[in-house]
Amino acid sequence: MAVLIDPPLWPAHGTMFSHLVSDTSLDELHELVGRTPISPKAFDEDHYDVPRHLIDDAVAAGATRVTAHELTRRLAASGLRIPAKERPAKIRPRLLRSWKTTVPGAPETGQELLNRWDSPGREYHTTVHLAEVLDNIHRLGSASFEDSDSWLVLRLAAWYHDAVYRGRPEEDERDSADLVTTDLTGVVDPGALDRVRGLILGTIDHTAAGRDPLWPIFHDADLGILAASPGRYGRYASAVRREYSHVPEDIFRRTRAEILEGFLNQDRIYLTDVASAQWEGVARNNLRSEIASLRDG
Repeated sequence: MAVLIDPPLWPAHGTMFSHLVSDTSLDELHELVGRTPISPKAFDEDHYDVPRHLIDDAVAAGATRVTAHELTRRLAASGLRIPAKERPAKIRPRLLRSWKTTVPGAPETGQELLNRWDSPGREYHTTVHLAEVLDNIHRLGSASFEDSDSWLVLRLAAWYHDAVYRGRPEEDERDSADLVTTDLTGVVDPGALDRVRGLILGTIDHTAAGRDPLWPIFHDADLGILAASPGRYGRYASAVRREYSHVPEDIFRRTRAEILEGFLNQDRIYLTDVASAQWEGVARNNLRSEIASLRDG
């Protein structure tokens, strides 16, 4: 267990800054900072930005001086490092450009959607999840079709499938499906909107029966997080817990384990051949690991 600080190499606000991280847990990092004059506002998802004049205070509280390379290496190895693609502020401009190419006639709607995705109270269902689903759609769909109508339906389903998220299963999906109709009637072809609604409603239970031909791609893109790297999967699981922080621990553990076991009990978690071949084994390992942790308390 160690809290690390690198040299002050990063200029800002008329001074130089260091990075302060833990290679074990954020709780350890926050606890040390609580014993220093460093402002809580200096926290940036996986590190604190420490101005030069407070470096000695961090060291006196227990931080260890290391090189910038050593700090980065140990933070990455810990699984606590948040890459740029998981930072809403970094990916928002890219998402907005994507929206403008998807629905050129409604730029303000894209801004409003991004605000919904990054509204207070969301921890996992943020623009990071939206970006990952869009990336997964392109990864899986590129091997299946080329027509623009299918791409439009899938992209809109991604943008709207968690646009309404208040932690109310089934109601949130229905409200999200209603929102796409409200926002895009007269802008997007009615037939395409009906297909988008169908894909969104399919996420209520993630079953495949009677779905649109695009359902396997959308289903797999939405569940791609289950096959994430161990570090990313751990951050996902922690974010889900924070979203349900109002649920007592024993109830959350039991319910979450039952949901994950439901995926494990399926013959195939993923419906497309591409996802099944590339992700199935990794996803099952992640699920077994989390279930074991949940059951063990």
